Amino acid sequence: MGRNKFSQHEIDIIGMLLRRKNAGTRFQQKQIRHQLRVNFEFNISDFNVQGKAFGEEELHEAIKRGAIQILDDATIAAMKEKRARDKARDEAAREEQALSEGATDWKAALKEWEDWEATSH
Repeated sequence: MGRNKFSQHEIDIIGMLLRRKNAGTRFQQKQIRHQLRVNFEFNISDFNVQGKAFGEEELHEAIKRGAIQILDDATIAAMKEKRARDKARDEAAREEQALSEGATDWKAALKEWEDWEATSH
């Protein structure tokens, strides 16, 4: 699941991208869906009716029914910062668990390699 809270500016861009998606080729549609997921954490499947196209009109319907909320820019920025911190914390925890289970510490191996390269030349 992606986000369901966006700024008005983000909604305007998402709406524009959805217009382009519905007018584009299959390849262009795929690229735009990827852009929506990566840049906005916006997953069409979180809001659409199965088997029905999702465009700008459906975006505004999702806002009207409360599935998507529009918040101010400062709140969205704070939310994104928190998500980034949480993601970094979770990644560090996964890495620590993997190391405790015997995985190779690739950061230490890379440092060792770089040190060896620096002294061997």
